[in-house]
Amino acid sequence: MVNLSPATKALWGKKAVHDNQEFWLPLVAHLIDTKNVMQWLYNNWISEGTRKILQQNLSPEDVQKLVGFLGFFHDFGKATPAFQYKQSFPRNKDLDEDITEKLRRAGFSSISMDNYRVRKSPHPIAGEALLESLGLNESIGSIIGGHHGLPPKRDFTSKQLNSYASNLWGRDTDTKIQDEWKSVQNNLFRYGLALCGYDDIKDIPEVTLPQAVILEGMLIMADWLASSEKLTNYSDISLFPLISLEEDFDSVHLKDRYQHAIQNWELSDRWMPEKISSIMEQYRLRFNFVPRPVQKEMSEIISQSTDPGLIIIEAPTGIGKTELALTAAEQLAFKQGKTGLYMGLPTQATTNAMFSRVKHWLDSMAKEQAAHPDIKLLQGKAKFNKSYTNLPYTENIYDDTDGDVVINSWFAGKKSSLSHFAVGTIDNLLLTALKQKHLFLRHLGFSDKVVIIDELHAYDSYMSSYLEKAIKWLGAYHVPVIALSATLPKKKRNDLLKAYLKGKYGSIKIKANDNWEDNEGYPLLSILDGNKLEQVSDFSIANDENRTINVVRFNGNEEEIINKAVAEIEDGGIAGIVVNTVKRAQDLARLVPENIEVLLLHSAYLAPEREKIEERLQAKIGKGATRPKKMIVIGTQVLEQSLDIDFDVLFTDIAPVDLIIQRIGRLHRHKISRPMHLAKPTVYITGINSYGDYGKGNEFIYEKYLLMKTDHFLTHKINIPNDVSPLVQKVYDPTVDKDIKDIAEAEAKFEKDLKKSKKKAKVFQIENPNKKGKNNLFGWLSDGQINVSDDNHAAACVRDIKETIEVILLKNTSEGTFLMDGRNIEEVSSEEIAGQTIRLPFAVVNNSKSKDPVDKTITKLEKNMLTLRNKWKGDIWLRGALALEFNENNLTTLNGFNLKYSSKLGLMYEKEEEDG
Repeated sequence: MVNLSPATKALWGKKAVHDNQEFWLPLVAHLIDTKNVMQWLYNNWISEGTRKILQQNLSPEDVQKLVGFLGFFHDFGKATPAFQYKQSFPRNKDLDEDITEKLRRAGFSSISMDNYRVRKSPHPIAGEALLESLGLNESIGSIIGGHHGLPPKRDFTSKQLNSYASNLWGRDTDTKIQDEWKSVQNNLFRYGLALCGYDDIKDIPEVTLPQAVILEGMLIMADWLASSEKLTNYSDISLFPLISLEEDFDSVHLKDRYQHAIQNWELSDRWMPEKISSIMEQYRLRFNFVPRPVQKEMSEIISQSTDPGLIIIEAPTGIGKTELALTAAEQLAFKQGKTGLYMGLPTQATTNAMFSRVKHWLDSMAKEQAAHPDIKLLQGKAKFNKSYTNLPYTENIYDDTDGDVVINSWFAGKKSSLSHFAVGTIDNLLLTALKQKHLFLRHLGFSDKVVIIDELHAYDSYMSSYLEKAIKWLGAYHVPVIALSATLPKKKRNDLLKAYLKGKYGSIKIKANDNWEDNEGYPLLSILDGNKLEQVSDFSIANDENRTINVVRFNGNEEEIINKAVAEIEDGGIAGIVVNTVKRAQDLARLVPENIEVLLLHSAYLAPEREKIEERLQAKIGKGATRPKKMIVIGTQVLEQSLDIDFDVLFTDIAPVDLIIQRIGRLHRHKISRPMHLAKPTVYITGINSYGDYGKGNEFIYEKYLLMKTDHFLTHKINIPNDVSPLVQKVYDPTVDKDIKDIAEAEAKFEKDLKKSKKKAKVFQIENPNKKGKNNLFGWLSDGQINVSDDNHAAACVRDIKETIEVILLKNTSEGTFLMDGRNIEEVSSEEIAGQTIRLPFAVVNNSKSKDPVDKTITKLEKNMLTLRNKWKGDIWLRGALALEFNENNLTTLNGFNLKYSSKLGLMYEKEEEDG
């Protein structure tokens, strides 16, 4: 074994002052810490499925040595004068001088530089250059160079060695100093190579691009873990502490230190999936009910697959797709060696609703295995979700053998996606396709999981472009994906199947029936088993799942719609009215007679009020609810997604047919008795002025092309499930357009918009996982969205949304500043104030006469709340928050609009009248 020289042992890796005492960590100690953590992650933390990806072209022993090499040599670039010359942060002159003196005593004659271009050689780049100059291949070198989250655009080794040699070895003109540095680097290099089990650096293998991404994710995680002195900034639990400056490398017991740190860090338990032997028993155990025939049959078919990849389940609303998917997740995790789950949904509201259901499922497993699996709610308002925040933290669990779902506080911020179980908005998955710093951690997190995508139909062409790229990478990692939809155009289904195949195999050669791309079966189960596609549509449908819906076009204004709804429930019943804009919903609500209960739900409510409305809705017309004699529920698209509610009669604005069918999913959803005259399910289609004329509001929200085709193909009856797929396929199939009157202009606009959307979406996307000849990380994240700092920014990247601003609403009176519900902000916690948010209407924000209306509006809001800004500056909940202040009558103005807030109707706005 190579012995370390005193000079090598004297190199510092970390330094700091705590409570006026000087601390440091020898570089070699940090390198060995990181090597130990890296190998532990490989052997114990990543899933068996991810290990197999790393072993695709390498033996288990080869990977074991390789991960050790990466862990040890990741900070090799710190063994340079450019790094050793660095000052402490925050600057402590005494500490820096004491460290320098330690280096001098170890034999360094000088660590000063010829020039001050040290920033040209950050230690990841310097380390990569030195190692490649010693013979390391670029495939592994690029991982060393990118371990701070952003790989270099290209290989800079030659430039480092020639242009910045003094950064690597000291003064260009002083060969004695250069030889000192080269001797230390050679000593550290030979020691590390032997420690990792290599005789020659040329024995280190190259890897594929997906393997490089996973290894980089592991290296970043290992480096962060080995750099953590404590579990969190607020914890006393020790991990890898610095040592006193009076101590040296030989005084550190590295094995004990590493084992102690891992014992303190590994507080939550890994999921150990088990084979499901009885489908019937499994549903009873997890969900406490007997599965419907279609659930049982689909689960049994899934159990027969041998190499399951992508599974797409198309089935009517209300048949229990969520439970079916969670059962499939257990089946697939067992088959593919995965140890976690991610469920992605369209919105924060649907995510909140789903979180409780997934937690209940996970609770069952935790109790069964006496384990403590960790879960994360990945959406911007997670801190206000009591079901989530009330969970215990791993560090607070003591001697608990019963099993419980927990939060692991180390998995926070950029590390959130590493949590074993997560429920979140779909953005978290789409972001795996977006160029951004530290993307490797997101890929590592997803590579270990089974992924469920709910409401697959809800994602537009822009989001679908990101989804397809994400699916390719999930395919490359052999991640099982379960996609759910009640209504799916066959092109979208086929595009996802091809994307998964392309990612997994590099081609879309598929073994399937000749007509697989035109399959209109429904319900339909599509399973990619290896590269073989199995599609099954022959399922037992119970009588109550086969129903015919009466479809009536109702051409009336808002007042006539309300009159019709009132007439329909004259003898009792619940009428649902789903419209496409908030303003139309508010206008309709104003017209409901006072003697009829009305409940309004849309996105323009303060977050806490919207949550209460959703709770009231579930309490009144949810499953098992005691229903009022009569009521009218009015809402926007929020009513069509994941809410388990039931209408006796439905009114809906014209929308693409798949969304109309989604809305119909809330009509006669539950098995309950109904008023005699509403015994047959009926949907009234509103918003059609005439064929081809659907009003500005509807045509702004949805493409006129899809509205015209829906209008054309929608008959006076829909049978569910028999008519669902044929109807959806006709509306989304361009080959039938020649038979549709006056469609050409709308079709041309649709195609133009679609092309523009797809082109825009590709700008910041990563490349495909199996790009020919690409086996290094150089340029992989170049020219991307480097700082995706928060949920709003992230959503703006992967959703083609019109940018707006989130604000806290406050009321100013002569007596002080209040929340909109009348409570004085001096008597309310910061956490509660921070929850009183709403998104400003796009029209209001973008009415600012400026090139950048969002920034201009933010500046205006900040100016108006100067006193509050200064007061909130140091508040963890409120710093950086924006507020919009109303007067005592709940009125204010902004960007030429009058705004009013009402707890009954939400936020309303209208343009100010211009003078003259």
